[in-house]
Amino acid sequence: MSVYLLSSRLSKLKEHDMAANIWDERYAGDDYHFGTEPNAFLKSQHKLLKPGMRCLAVADGEGRNGVWLAEQGLQVVSLDSSPVAVAKAVKLAQERGVQLKFEVADLLSRDCGESCYDVVVAIFIQFASPEQRTQLFAHLKRALKPGGLFLLQGYTPRQLDFRTGGPSQADNLYSEPMLRAAFADMDILHLSGHVSFISEGSGHYGVSALLDVVARKR
Repeated sequence: MSVYLLSSRLSKLKEHDMAANIWDERYAGDDYHFGTEPNAFLKSQHKLLKPGMRCLAVADGEGRNGVWLAEQGLQVVSLDSSPVAVAKAVKLAQERGVQLKFEVADLLSRDCGESCYDVVVAIFIQFASPEQRTQLFAHLKRALKPGGLFLLQGYTPRQLDFRTGGPSQADNLYSEPMLRAAFADMDILHLSGHVSFISEGSGHYGVSALLDVVARKR
């Protein structure tokens, strides 16, 4: 292995560890950083969600969305890179009386399998750079069964004016043309940009610039 490759890999590991520490600190404490109620867009799609569906909830944090999905009767796998968040998600599931599988995982390297899930839920997963996002979306689409649904919500660049949540890096934000291109190999059932007030704990609170997507795998 060349010195350059070794240095590059060590640098990426260091960046990953730093990011994990930031999220662990953010999730520390008794309060739920993004609240305990499900994301409003996800909840609005409840008619598409049927009991028994296998669901992958990625970057699920403290479990607010994964737990709600389990309450709807779905078989949920909840993934997050922060062990602090996952511990709180387990606690939330116990309090709500539902069962789901929790896993601490690096979403950029974790193999989610092929044709395993009826639904993939990706709410505010904008930690990924454009290059990482292409890889991540490809893995998540591969994990869907034919006919499976991809539910995604994220911030647009206009969110940088509001600063009520989300990343500060413009490249990590979504535009409608970018998402149309990203899901061009799927049937886009719904794609909507809007400015809405959201209240999701202290992490997401206030007027926000959002994009919602529902896409079906062919």
